[in-house]
Amino acid sequence: MDGGSPLERLLRRDRVITIAGVVALSLLAWLYIVAGAGLGMNAWEMSRLALFPHLQTPNMTSDMTSDMSGMDMSAMATEPRAWGAANTALMIAMWWVMMIAMMSPSAAPTILLYARVHRHALAQGQIQDKLAPTGVFMAGYLLVWLGFSVAATAFHWLLEREAFVSATMMSSQSRWLSAIVLIGAGLYQLSPFKNACLSHCRAPTAFLARHWRPHAVGALRLGALHGAFCVGCCWMLMALLFVSGIMNLVWIAALAILVLVEKLFPAGPWIGRAAGIVLIAWGGATLLV
Repeated sequence: MDGGSPLERLLRRDRVITIAGVVALSLLAWLYIVAGAGLGMNAWEMSRLALFPHLQTPNMTSDMTSDMSGMDMSAMATEPRAWGAANTALMIAMWWVMMIAMMSPSAAPTILLYARVHRHALAQGQIQDKLAPTGVFMAGYLLVWLGFSVAATAFHWLLEREAFVSATMMSSQSRWLSAIVLIGAGLYQLSPFKNACLSHCRAPTAFLARHWRPHAVGALRLGALHGAFCVGCCWMLMALLFVSGIMNLVWIAALAILVLVEKLFPAGPWIGRAAGIVLIAWGGATLLV
């Protein structure tokens, strides 16, 4: 006989429920991005491979507007979008959903471990708040990425206003922006601060043992702290989207895979450092073309 209340039986299935929730959230986020993130754009058309995107951007609109030969195509390519309140909210949502799609898989082990620790604490009678935990922990984690998304949107607006980023393709149209971001991301991959943040992300058991707090407020705080370490680990990688194209599905997927490998695979830190060296070389080459 299966003893315990329905709630207790449900809690014993927390691993399956948590995995299903993370997978569903990540899939919905990917579908939203693929569908254009509410911006009326075709993400597939914006997913182009180019070693030097700043050389491609001025020509991107020519094939879409070939019948408008009397107009200045270069001006159209660099003209900033209208950043009203509604559009700004959509851009924040786009960045946030994109971060959810990219970061949820790599955060899943820590979320699962938190659910297990919470269940154990319940079984030992250390806490009584049966419904507080995993969802609140993940909410804290995602709220930090929302803060990052607000900052990224503000930076996006500035770069677009100064014509460093194309309003049409949302990718770099400046050699200097591309080179600075590529070299900066590469150097950050090799930095002690990156390694310190990555160490926390790669050791969820030690992280939870050190920072555990009970109750809903503790779960929210713990999730936010884990999110802060993740942002510290990955923010310069996310900045690469300003080079390749913010809605470039190829780059979004590639960065998500790199983050996953860095955090979960034994050789992850070395792969991250190798990626840093490649990015520095790429940035140097960008200055020469």
